[in-house]
Amino acid sequence: MSQEQTLQRLAAVIEGRKPANGGDPATSYVARLFAKGDDAILKKIGEEATETVMAAKDARVSGDHSKLLYECADLWFHSLVMLAQYDLTPQQVLDELARREGLSGLEEKAARNDGNEQQ
Repeated sequence: MSQEQTLQRLAAVIEGRKPANGGDPATSYVARLFAKGDDAILKKIGEEATETVMAAKDARVSGDHSKLLYECADLWFHSLVMLAQYDLTPQQVLDELARREGLSGLEEKAARNDGNEQQ
């Protein structure tokens, strides 16, 4: 099974956890996040991003990458919840990454810079 299928399957489960789709906040962590709203989801992403950075720093010293993988999976999962909150899909993110493929990161940044940001 491809990673793309894994993302699609997980996104479908997350979509089904939305209270509007029958998700029950009393029995589902994801439904509870949706019920709390986007601020709760965004706060969780901030927490997971910080935990991922800390795990990477620990891995740099210890050489053990298992916690980094675990935290990155949490970050990706909560990012999928955020995408669903805004009615976006993992496929749209993959499409954006594909659009950028072959572009220099500096060129891509310059193309989206409105001229007001410092380079």
